[in-house]
Order: sequence, then C-alpha cells, then structure tokens
Amino acid sequence: MNRKDFLKVLGLTSLSISMNSLKDLTHYAEELPVAEKTPLLFLGHGSPMNAIEENQFVEGFRNTAKTFSKPKAIICISAHWLTRGTKVTAMPNPRTIHDFGGFPKELFEVQYPAKGSPELAQQTKETLLPTEVELDDKWGLDHGAWSVLKHLYPEADVPVIQMSIDYYKPASYHFELAQKLQSLREKGILIVGSGNIIHNLSLVDFRNINTDNYGYDWAIEARELTNKYLLDGDFNALVEYQKLPKAVQLAVPTPDHYLPLIYILGLKTSKETLSLFNDKLVAGSLSMTSVKIS
Repeated sequence: MNRKDFLKVLGLTSLSISMNSLKDLTHYAEELPVAEKTPLLFLGHGSPMNAIEENQFVEGFRNTAKTFSKPKAIICISAHWLTRGTKVTAMPNPRTIHDFGGFPKELFEVQYPAKGSPELAQQTKETLLPTEVELDDKWGLDHGAWSVLKHLYPEADVPVIQMSIDYYKPASYHFELAQKLQSLREKGILIVGSGNIIHNLSLVDFRNINTDNYGYDWAIEARELTNKYLLDGDFNALVEYQKLPKAVQLAVPTPDHYLPLIYILGLKTSKETLSLFNDKLVAGSLSMTSVKIS
C-alpha cells in the first residue's frame, strides 16, 4: 500500500473511510511484525523538576528501561490530559507542552522531540472500538509524559502517542478499557501510565521537601495498603478505591494522578509478575511509587 492510499485508510484526507479502506486497515494491523511482548510501566512522575534534576527517582527510571528491549513505540496515559471522551494524539510531530508555572527557565527550555505516530493512533482507535476515540492534532506531549520518557529514552528515538483520560468515567471503566490494548503489546508497543498513587498537593510539607522518604502518618498507611493490594494482585480493591479507608481518600483526593495506574493494572495478565520501584514518599503527601509488570 502506498503512502497516498494509506493516508486515505487512516482518514487523514478529506475522503470518507470506505468498507474497503477498513479492510485495508485490518490487513495493515495484521501485517505488523510480532515482537517481544513489552512490559507495563506505571511511573510516579512527581515534580516536573525531575525532568532536569539528577536524583534517585530518575535513576530508577533509567535502570528500569535497561531491563527490557527498546519498544517500537509508546502509548502514554498521563495524569495531565483529562478530557470528555477519549482522545489519542495523531500528529507526526507532537509538541513539548510546558503545562506548569513557577519553575526555572531551564525547565521551560526542555524539548522532547519524539516523533508521533498517526498510524499507531489510528490503530489504537480501531482497537478500542466500540468506544469512540477522537484523533487529536492539537495536544502533544505534556510533562506527565516527557518528564519521565526523557529518562527512559533520552535520545527521543521512540515514537510516542498520548491517550487521554475520560475524566467523567469511573475507575472501573478505565480498567476495562485498558484491557482492549493488550494486543498492541504483542506488536512491541510499550504502554506507560504516568501519575502518582499518593498525590495531595494541598497538604505538601515544603519544610521537608528534601527529607528522604518522608510522609505523614496517613500517607504511610495509604502506601502500605495500596502496596499490599498491588503485590497481592487485589486489583478490585484498587479499582474501588473510594471504598478504602480515610488514609486512601486523603491520598487520592482527585482521581487524575491515580487513574493512569488503573490502566496499567487492567492490562496485567495472570502469568505476569508485578514489582515496585522508587517506592518512597516525598514532602509528606506525595509518593513516587512506580510499578513494573512483566
């Protein structure tokens, strides 16, 4: 299939998608080479400053990336792209979004020039049917994505698309939606969730921001409880987190940073093992706990 015909199949020209085009797209997906099955990552991204600082957490990101082969592409579910409905970025060259304020100029100068993948975006859209997914050409890569991916792949040599979080759906919806992405892992696509399991910015203790593994009592309790459920494989309890004790409610006052974890848990198979890294508390009310499933 030549480029012109392929673009027609993807719906990126003004022509409507015909039944023959949909057959062509299915054929394209089937022709993708089978690759080493990728792991799953949930990365506690913490402060945007982790993008430019050298610390134990970014070392943890780098070390984890060394434990598996470089993927063909990445789908990132970031806490910082919340929408009504689900979207995926479909531009060939996503912009680096500096979606924060009050940080040094050096941070705003960071660019992460990873290519996008309109082809993967369209395949993701088809994979998630019958859920309607919008192909987006405006967003790009927010700091939930690039601030961690730049440590995994500093050369920005792996194509990246972002998938938004439908903020109007419960955790159970996201857990089930994620399962439809399973087939992409067989094609060498790495799926990354980026957020924080414990994320209560209103209670940050700035006096202890540099104290190693410092957390309030409720944060310590929440970490112990969520870690237990993670390691025991009790994902139903984590999906129904709103039924968990008050400590967890303080840890997850809003679901934005928590839901990327739910996507990763939804993709775990029974034969895979879950492990934790960067499992520390920061500034009283944040955790950097990260998850690898393989």
